[in-house]
Amino acid sequence: MATNYVLVIAIVVLVACGTVLVLERSLSRILIGFVMLGNGVNLTYLVASGPSGDAPIIGMGSGEMTDPLPQAMVLTAIVITLGVTAFGLALAYRAWQLTGHDDVQDDLEDDLVRRRADLDHPSASFDDIAAGIPDEEGEDQPSEPTGVSDDELAAEIEAEDAHEEAAATRSQWVDPRDRDTTRHTPPDDTTTEEGR
Repeated sequence: MATNYVLVIAIVVLVACGTVLVLERSLSRILIGFVMLGNGVNLTYLVASGPSGDAPIIGMGSGEMTDPLPQAMVLTAIVITLGVTAFGLALAYRAWQLTGHDDVQDDLEDDLVRRRADLDHPSASFDDIAAGIPDEEGEDQPSEPTGVSDDELAAEIEAEDAHEEAAATRSQWVDPRDRDTTRHTPPDDTTTEEGR
């Protein structure tokens, strides 16, 4: 079996460049990298399927025919790549509409979960429970307090929530045209008996 080395080099270049581009933060680069990876995988199917044979036409002799399965798999992969590319284009366009760029932003919720997990140090009893060793009394409470207390964790979570609410209020933009300029203060209810 003779391997076409030009196709092998093309596969290596496509997969390497595609991998580098997928690891970028820009959605357009991620999309181009995904297309390059898809094309590299498609070429890999064709190279791995063996040497090319004759077309499967009836009445042309009894030569070696090409296996149609890799070609059918490549055709399916092309359709899937096209669908994912269209979805990626829609994501990149929407991100550009909302933010003016298509860079992938850090997920704030993931950062919050990671920081909360850093605060929660497992105790020695947690390791015992994970190993299946019960406490002496059969309870799952630690014998001595270790790590961060519940009050400290609750205070940290409360401070983070307050910070997020303050950031959300600062980020809300109010159009001056939406303000009600006809609003007056309510009249004072302290009226005299003579006015009634």
